[in-house]
Amino acid sequence: MEWYFVLALIGTGLAAGFINTTAGGGSMLTLPLLMFLGLPANVANGTNRIAILLQNIIGVNTFRQKKVLNLTTDYKLAIPAVAGSVLGAFFAVEIDVLLLKKIIAALMVVLFLLVVFKPDIWVKKQAGAVKAKPGLLQYFIFLLIGFYGGFIQMGVGLFLLAGLVLGSGYDLVKANAVKVLIVLLYTIFSLGIFIYHGQANIVAGLILAAGNMGGAWLGANFAVKGGAKYVRYVLIAALVIVILNLFGVFG
Repeated sequence: MEWYFVLALIGTGLAAGFINTTAGGGSMLTLPLLMFLGLPANVANGTNRIAILLQNIIGVNTFRQKKVLNLTTDYKLAIPAVAGSVLGAFFAVEIDVLLLKKIIAALMVVLFLLVVFKPDIWVKKQAGAVKAKPGLLQYFIFLLIGFYGGFIQMGVGLFLLAGLVLGSGYDLVKANAVKVLIVLLYTIFSLGIFIYHGQANIVAGLILAAGNMGGAWLGANFAVKGGAKYVRYVLIAALVIVILNLFGVFG
């Protein structure tokens, strides 16, 4: 691999790791680059998960050290997400990709409007909403989000944040920490499926991961120091970019 491709992977991974850890949608940067380097779409999808796995190990450890994440209690919503991601990774039926993109874009627009016009529910923890034991509805929601993450991955962090803030009552800093843990756990399983089917380039994935890991460390520290208010601004920017991309503005 040429040296400038290595630099491109590391640099793009750095940006993606920061975005993924503070909001979501970083795969929108890495997947096109991997395909530009000549990887088929399915292999790029699998390769990207190597970087995401290692990125989230760094993110989880950083949030844990900062006392934002408690591994003994914050894993519960990861259980349905892991189950959904395995189903999503195995999903092989025909699907109208164009229709799927439009549905996702519409959901992102709704999410964007909620973030912009209802800032308090994203910045402040909702009184009485955080439960030690999630309900059945929460489990079902995270099963669906996990399914999406296992199938596509791109933008799953944004849906996880919505589920954690709107459905579980977390503020954005805590939600980001739990999100990173959930993605780490389900990526272990979904990546295993891609590797088993020969749909992951280990070398490219590890090079990309070097950047993602650095970005994750920066993102986790930014989230903790800046607080939910500043994380919300990153979330708004990420949503705008993802929405424009899904509507084909970037070609």
